[in-house]
Amino acid sequence: MIPHLLAGVFSLTLSAACLAAPALIPAPPQLSSTGYLLMDAGTGKVLVEHNADEQLPPASLTKMMTSYIVSGDIHNGKIREDDLVNISVKAWRMGGSKMFVREGTQVPVIDLLRGVIIQSGNDASVALAEHVAGSESAFADVMNQQAALLGMNNTHYVNATGWPAEGHVTTARDLSILARALINDHPEHYSIYAEKYFTYGAPGENPKTQANRNKLLFTDDSVDGIKTGHTDEAGYCLVSSAKRDNMRLIAVVMGTKSEKARAQESQKLLAYGFRYYQTRKVYPAGEVLSTNRVWGGVEDSVNLTVADAVALTIPRGAGEDLKAEIKIPDVIKAPLQAGQALGSLTISLDGEVLYDKPLTVQQDVPEASFFARLWDGIKLFFFQLFN
Repeated sequence: MIPHLLAGVFSLTLSAACLAAPALIPAPPQLSSTGYLLMDAGTGKVLVEHNADEQLPPASLTKMMTSYIVSGDIHNGKIREDDLVNISVKAWRMGGSKMFVREGTQVPVIDLLRGVIIQSGNDASVALAEHVAGSESAFADVMNQQAALLGMNNTHYVNATGWPAEGHVTTARDLSILARALINDHPEHYSIYAEKYFTYGAPGENPKTQANRNKLLFTDDSVDGIKTGHTDEAGYCLVSSAKRDNMRLIAVVMGTKSEKARAQESQKLLAYGFRYYQTRKVYPAGEVLSTNRVWGGVEDSVNLTVADAVALTIPRGAGEDLKAEIKIPDVIKAPLQAGQALGSLTISLDGEVLYDKPLTVQQDVPEASFFARLWDGIKLFFFQLFN
């Protein structure tokens, strides 16, 4: 990249590391699934989708939100991992998949969180919901508020478990948003999703070891999460995530016909994404993309940077076709503040805009003295006259 001292519109040359022979990309796989979606977790780019906005029953995929809220409360200091949770009769009596807690006992928050994530325990989910919000119905209100904050616009929760209930729905797209939040916001607890087994026993009872229901953890070393779900109404569902090299993908598969099918269909999506796409880091955070003339300042130039790292999801081999362009105002005048938006960076591929955000000022540039500004004003007049 060559810095520019004049304003205007400029094309930037991207790193030669992007260059490679372009790959032919086939149509995405067609899955035997009611709805599905494949997303690059790093960039949020959706690579494959089908019925991604159709509201469907989520079954135990609901517990992703339960664990997200609990992790958030731990992170914010509202509860602690070693807090003891009283197990109610309601939690103890829950049917379906269980951690096998016992009414009247106390269980640490972190054990219940593992029971939710690894064993998909309905009993553990209700116990945590009651501990956090006082009741499961109050916790469902919190779940819906959190869903709205994350932009899960087609999701509505009625309970903390995914137990069949009228109006308890979500979408493949909303689940991908939640999965991305789980990974990025609470990495200290996301690692639990990769654990294959969890052993728990209530006081006086023999401990029970249960395997994680996500079969991909046992067949693909790159997979480290996330959650399974199943009811007669929802079918067999799986939200999975895998990381290879510098790329992480999230696959959401809903409404398959068997436990085996949900794993196979999820693997098809992940294999397609890793085979034909790549996450390309284009600019690191703080990269100086342009140095420009400043009028009336104590300094006569300013650096413009990207505030955050720029990464793009592109077809493998398409790096040579990326085009970057910066737009800078014709006249830049002091004062300027570090972090102030000024100009923009646009990156496109074959006419499709992949990135379009403001550049930011790297350093403060205060106004110069009155006479210095006056002299700069005269120079600016003649500069504009001849340009």
